[in-house]
Amino acid sequence: MTRLERAFDDGFAGTLTPGPRPALLVVDLMRAYFDQASPLCLPSEQGLTEAAEVLAAARGAGIPVVHTKVRYGEDGLDGGIFLQKVPALRHLVGDSPLGELMPAVAPRPHEAVIVKQYASSFFGTSLASMLQAQRVDTVVIVGTSTSGCVRATAVDALQHGFVPVVVREASLDRDPAVRSASLYDLQAKYAEVVDLATALDYIASVSSEQR
Repeated sequence: MTRLERAFDDGFAGTLTPGPRPALLVVDLMRAYFDQASPLCLPSEQGLTEAAEVLAAARGAGIPVVHTKVRYGEDGLDGGIFLQKVPALRHLVGDSPLGELMPAVAPRPHEAVIVKQYASSFFGTSLASMLQAQRVDTVVIVGTSTSGCVRATAVDALQHGFVPVVVREASLDRDPAVRSASLYDLQAKYAEVVDLATALDYIASVSSEQR
């Protein structure tokens, strides 16, 4: 047994049970992360297809879908000191093409789109109230980046009383080592990190129960 495996045994081996009323959060799958000219561009599109697969399953199951994107006002003041720390985010000031959601996961007219300025999809937005009004108990999370907005969203979901379920293959990042460490830490303390097949089975089971 490795030191990391022992860490789970020493007080970090708890599990959360996803509930019967999930919603899907599609976090920041914007052109900025896939356009080679963008300083935010990921090394590959790996994970986008998997995110689209989860999205299709959620739509088929009739569960709520919420998309998030980052956009700042023309003066960037709503980005506060975050824009100082991450100057690349200035490419998302105003109606930048880099802020457009990718076609593979583009929202449908009835699906909510949350515009945010910080990492967590909950911070400074109406997301928690929206989910609570629909009696959602679990949030399935896909998107980018694992170490940033996905992680922050999962932590805040837990803190708002939702069970966070992060889909491993559909959680993207710029660095494989950082992604792996973030997923490990999420599983240890904040969320259930599941593979794509498990996520799809869960969504299908919820759909079956609702019929």
